Amino acid sequence: MKTNKLAVSLKEQNRPSIWLIIAVNSIILWSISRANAIELTGMGAVLAAAATLLPVGLGVVIATVLNGLLSSDAKERLVFLRRDHVLPGHRAFSKYAKSDPRIDVAGLEKLLGSPLPSDPVEQNSAWYSKLYKVVENEPAVSQVHKDYLLLRDYTGLSVLVLIIYGAIGLFAIQSTKVWGVYFLLLITQFVLVRQAASQRGVRFVTTVLAQASARQVDAPAPEPSAKKKKKKN
Repeated sequence: MKTNKLAVSLKEQNRPSIWLIIAVNSIILWSISRANAIELTGMGAVLAAAATLLPVGLGVVIATVLNGLLSSDAKERLVFLRRDHVLPGHRAFSKYAKSDPRIDVAGLEKLLGSPLPSDPVEQNSAWYSKLYKVVENEPAVSQVHKDYLLLRDYTGLSVLVLIIYGAIGLFAIQSTKVWGVYFLLLITQFVLVRQAASQRGVRFVTTVLAQASARQVDAPAPEPSAKKKKKKN
């Protein structure tokens, strides 16, 4: 699961969705702040509502910049809640190949040799270089890869939004009770998105395994070379 040209292209395709996620989170914070401030009257209400735009706008900029600074490794640690060997590719053969009925383990053994690698680093390397690179352009693989990249980035964003927008909410939302509910929503967003990203990452790995093993099964057997029979004297 290393960065390549296809991954960059898929991330570019996901860019509008990332901006939409930031925009929706910003609108929600602004709406809650405005609804809370609308209790004021006259010009005070107008000024209070306008004042909330500044920290929310600043939050958009900060979240966008920091999301670009978060490395792929940092986002994947957040998704899989592991410090080492975080990628599902590190457990491609020891765990996931055996748990998905779509995968022909015997076909993988013919393709990679038996026994299949058990070391986490070797598993990820074999999965990426010998299987993924072969089927990366298959529609099923590229779609699940795109979904995983989007949810992985969304997970990173949800953590930044939780911290940055949660802090801004303390300033922009006058009611502590309302802020508490809002902060709980931010936590819920992170939990749900992280879970979805984790499942999609595993699905990405298993889809590659299934596609690669199916190719091995469907490949025509090599024709035996014709041998000339020696005539007996």
